[in-house]
Amino acid sequence: MFLNRITKRASTVLLSGLLGVAVSVSAVPMPTTSAMGIGDIVGIGVGVAQVAQQKEMLTKQYKYINTTEEGREMLFQEFRKNQGVNDDPELNGKLDIIMGRLSEAVAEVDPTIKNLPYKYFINMDKSLNASCAMGHVMTVNTGTFYHLANDDEIAAVVGHEMGHGQKDHVFKSLTSRFDKELLASIGVALASGSNTGALLGNIVGNLALKHSIVHADKRHEWEADGMAFEYITHTDYNPGACAAVMQRFIDLMGTQKQSTGEMLFNPSDHPNSEARRDKYVKQLGEYSGNHVTAKNGTVFVNGNAFVTPAPAAGMSAMERSYFVFGNLAAAYHNHHSSNSAYVENGTVMLGPQAIFTPTGQDESADVLAERLNSIKDLKADSGNKKNDKKDKKAK
Repeated sequence: MFLNRITKRASTVLLSGLLGVAVSVSAVPMPTTSAMGIGDIVGIGVGVAQVAQQKEMLTKQYKYINTTEEGREMLFQEFRKNQGVNDDPELNGKLDIIMGRLSEAVAEVDPTIKNLPYKYFINMDKSLNASCAMGHVMTVNTGTFYHLANDDEIAAVVGHEMGHGQKDHVFKSLTSRFDKELLASIGVALASGSNTGALLGNIVGNLALKHSIVHADKRHEWEADGMAFEYITHTDYNPGACAAVMQRFIDLMGTQKQSTGEMLFNPSDHPNSEARRDKYVKQLGEYSGNHVTAKNGTVFVNGNAFVTPAPAAGMSAMERSYFVFGNLAAAYHNHHSSNSAYVENGTVMLGPQAIFTPTGQDESADVLAERLNSIKDLKADSGNKKNDKKDKKAK
């Protein structure tokens, strides 16, 4: 619960802001516009001043939760109490590993994470979702572990939330939303002459710490997507998982709308899922040095079709293609493309980088390795031929 240093009144307002419960805080009633005089205007000024004071107090409390260990722990325990905790040792062990690897990756990009290491837990919700509140307090739904195909995709989801955390999106959204709702409410009251006795309570009550509200700015979602990709590329997780998890969501929504309607990327305040997937595809291409891309389930190397994976392991052809894309992008980025492709234990390899393990209906690893060797250096060969022609013309 709240610490003794926070007054009971401040505690009530703050909890209401966090949990979405309206609080009635008295303010000066608004007179009607037709009967407004000097005294009324003074009264309005006093009421606005009261609300501004409450806003200042609330902002201080948000900062307390967002930056202090005591405040973070308070919020962490509040969320655990309200959402329930899944203590399954297998799932928690998996999340511990993912958080550990991602935290190391984040530290390479943003060392400030060391000042506020994440507090996280698995809640009991069976839908696919995760969220990051103020103070780097994070929760992952139990359903996330069952709806996603592998740890790489879970890491992509968690990395997205850590992007929100590192960029302080929750605090920025809450304070920005407060300002906007305060101004809007005062404007409506002035225009209509309505009573504003519950003005602050209504504003605070609308500031629930829910993913669909605190991340309402689409720019924050795009930024968190970008940070997730950057974090993933500093780990040994497949960078194609970011595009793959978006494709998985699209596939799930097409077949299980009722059971997945409240999933992670569904809120209307989020950018279009296809657009987000395509942005990841573009980033992957750039990460590969523009040697690799994917379209409609087919992976291309230097503009030549390499493989169209068959659906397998509960994944669609397109979802699998993004994992092949990610492995190839990593190979080119890490300069393994100068090596010859070969087959090891049924997996197509490019240097030390695993590219693809064919199953059932896929083409054989030997065929794919041979094809990759025939196309992986075509761009370079084409460039050399152009240079040879230029040399001949010069002679």
